[in-house]
Amino acid sequence: MKHTTFIAAIIGAAVTVTGTTVLAERAGSGDHKRPSFSELDANADGQITMEEMQARGDAHLAKIDTDGDGFVSEAEAVAAASARAKDRHARMVERFDADKDGKLSLQELKPRGERGARMFERADSDKSGGISQEEFAAATKKMEQHMRKRHGEGHKDGRGHMGDKPAND
Repeated sequence: MKHTTFIAAIIGAAVTVTGTTVLAERAGSGDHKRPSFSELDANADGQITMEEMQARGDAHLAKIDTDGDGFVSEAEAVAAASARAKDRHARMVERFDADKDGKLSLQELKPRGERGARMFERADSDKSGGISQEEFAAATKKMEQHMRKRHGEGHKDGRGHMGDKPAND
């Protein structure tokens, strides 16, 4: 039962974070972007060593491991994901809150220009005015391929960081 609760919490946190990914990209990637070469080259010797990579990973895990026990608990993982989502939302409000009321209306969140219409037209490959199940599947696959290409293939095990953007160096 505890395992099921943990999985449900992780999925819930992932949905919360993923649900704001597209809008967060528009608002800026904040501190959850891929590090630049100079950030990874901690000793500035022009080379990134395995030790520098491991040190960066250890620092990231230590930040999440708030009780310092050497493990990332369910509560710590959910708290870290929630903090990232809260930061992204704050940046979105700052950027898109046209009337400065501290909230984002549906109008303020609508894509600018005709982006939605263009996306629909691309998905409606037979130009029937509707998107069939096959067209939906094809459009989804194309979008996933685009996201993998844009954000990298991720880790060897297929996990990636959606929403991560490389930093410019």
